[in-house]
Amino acid sequence: MVYSLLLWRCGPFQMGDWLKWALVSLVQFVVGKRFYIAAARALRNGSTNMDVLVALGTSASYFYSVYALLYGAVTGFWSPTYFETSAMLITFVLLGKYLECLAKGKTSDAIKKLVELAPATAMLLVKDKGGKCIGEREIDALLIQPGDTLKVLPGAKVPADGVVVWGSSYVNESMVTGESIPVLKEANSLVIGGTINLHGALNIQATKVGGDAVLSQIISLVETAQMSKAPIQKFADFVASIFVPTVVAMALLTLLGWYIAGALGAYPERWLPENGNYFVFALMFSISVVVIACPCALGLATPTAVMVATGVGANNGVLIKGGDALERAQKIEYVIFDKTGTLTQGKATVTTARVFVGMDLGEFLRLVASAEASSEHPLAKAIVEYARHFHFFDEPSAIKDAENNSKESISGWLFDVSEFYALPGRGVHCFINGKRIVVGNRKLITESGMAITTDVENFVVELEESARTGILVAYDNSLIGVIGVADPLKREAAVVVEGLGKMGVRTVMVTGDNWRTARAVAKEVGIQDVRAEVMPAGKADVVRSFQKDGSIVAMVGDGINDSPALAAADVGMAIGAGTDIAIEAADYVLMRNNLEDVITAIDISRKTFARIRLNYMFAMGYNVVAIPIAAGVFFPSLGIMLPPWAAGACMALSSVSVVCSSLLLRRYKKPRLTTILEITVE
Repeated sequence: MVYSLLLWRCGPFQMGDWLKWALVSLVQFVVGKRFYIAAARALRNGSTNMDVLVALGTSASYFYSVYALLYGAVTGFWSPTYFETSAMLITFVLLGKYLECLAKGKTSDAIKKLVELAPATAMLLVKDKGGKCIGEREIDALLIQPGDTLKVLPGAKVPADGVVVWGSSYVNESMVTGESIPVLKEANSLVIGGTINLHGALNIQATKVGGDAVLSQIISLVETAQMSKAPIQKFADFVASIFVPTVVAMALLTLLGWYIAGALGAYPERWLPENGNYFVFALMFSISVVVIACPCALGLATPTAVMVATGVGANNGVLIKGGDALERAQKIEYVIFDKTGTLTQGKATVTTARVFVGMDLGEFLRLVASAEASSEHPLAKAIVEYARHFHFFDEPSAIKDAENNSKESISGWLFDVSEFYALPGRGVHCFINGKRIVVGNRKLITESGMAITTDVENFVVELEESARTGILVAYDNSLIGVIGVADPLKREAAVVVEGLGKMGVRTVMVTGDNWRTARAVAKEVGIQDVRAEVMPAGKADVVRSFQKDGSIVAMVGDGINDSPALAAADVGMAIGAGTDIAIEAADYVLMRNNLEDVITAIDISRKTFARIRLNYMFAMGYNVVAIPIAAGVFFPSLGIMLPPWAAGACMALSSVSVVCSSLLLRRYKKPRLTTILEITVE
């Protein structure tokens, strides 16, 4: 009965024709309205995009069908209509868009996971005016203020960045820093919001909240990086700018070619559809060309891969600040390492102290510690700690009174200092009891007008040849002693240097230390190229010297005194940032204090751009193969004809395929050093 109703004639029309026209008009101008709006906007801005192609293809099919319907009603000569082609085109394109959005949504999973790390509530310790705790209250985490004291129970998330004021526990920081091993937290230890307290209860004092918190900064950095463009995207932008006009021209050539060839009798009439003509036959090929072409696949090749890669990096404790940095890192030829705090642990310890004049060792150390107490240099802190320990625990006169003296304030045992000056890369000088004291390297001592005796020189050389640093001390214009300081190498340093060599990357070490110490350290880690006695400002010049021949150079430092070098490098990597991730000079922030992440950073970049190149090959290859098929190149020999609706489905699936290809990067696993070094572990 329904079929009979559709065949019922209303004037010259069949009811089925009316129904098709009405329903397809809804699809064309209501559902497909977005394509017309987007196409009009693009044309107004002097550009073209996929929306222009969809609007052209569906409009050609729709308006030809309307023309054929009206022409048949007037003349009685009925030609086939292609309303279903228009409707199916829009349906398949929108389905592809939907699948594409679903897939692209997964590229932001890393950000979603980071956002979910932040706890919703916190346990606030309520204090009276005297600072005594009088109770606990659960509050919204958004209400936490700097200075608030918070209680973190075992198994709970740390609600804010802060410092431990009471308690001891292990904290899982893997979700923020990528560090898989739980970290011990005691009094004065820093904690990061969003990490998980594993065992004991902790009381922490909030220091950073809201946008200043580490987690918020990571989320902001990843979001910014995901929105940034890699330089390789310029290629896709250029192709896209000429793509649509080229496709439209090819569609017109296809239309004219098939129509003229048919009119001239170049192919038999049996190829034509039932009740069809040469124009309709040619038009179907032309529409297929328009709708099968897909600039979207090209446009999605880079940004989707960059979005996934930055998220993967964040999950592994490697924060990437943009697509341009990601692209440069894949081409790194040199990695320049700062020595102190990068190749070494940055935990200097005094190994020996020798006095070369008739002064008591305790008095000597007290003088040196007094001079170094105002310095922020790691070596200075090591000297002060060594002298403090000697004064309170090792000195014979202090052993009986060690327990009481250990509580003595610094000002109680150090001399008063005046006119203190810190000289970067050389040392310090000041006045104690009206006499000048100079603590530093050879250069500072000789610049101060004092000679270095043979005994002192031999002792310093002995220290330097064993990878230790000799710090010379002069008091009242005479050289009085030397302190030997060692900074142990990181356990993974030598393996990482070898691993970079296997990856085709050359390594360099730059340091302000003397040549003997520098060579001894470099020999231990396997670095051949050493630049020693380089001032902090000179490290940037070392970077530029390697860039002169066009080489891509990475600088790895802790961000303390090597910011100029990090900024000068093609790729700056700040290592061991921990809670201080806002290092402006760096392109990469390596959250863990582990050199293995340098290899991870380079490997992520290489894997990402291998995927981008694969995406481009697929996108270009798809268009190169699909457009000739749609144009009917193989129809005469193989009888292959792609209907417009099928062409639209292919176009939609091509975009989805590129996004899915990028999503495979989510399966990224950090390279194992044993694999890089081709070591077989039994």
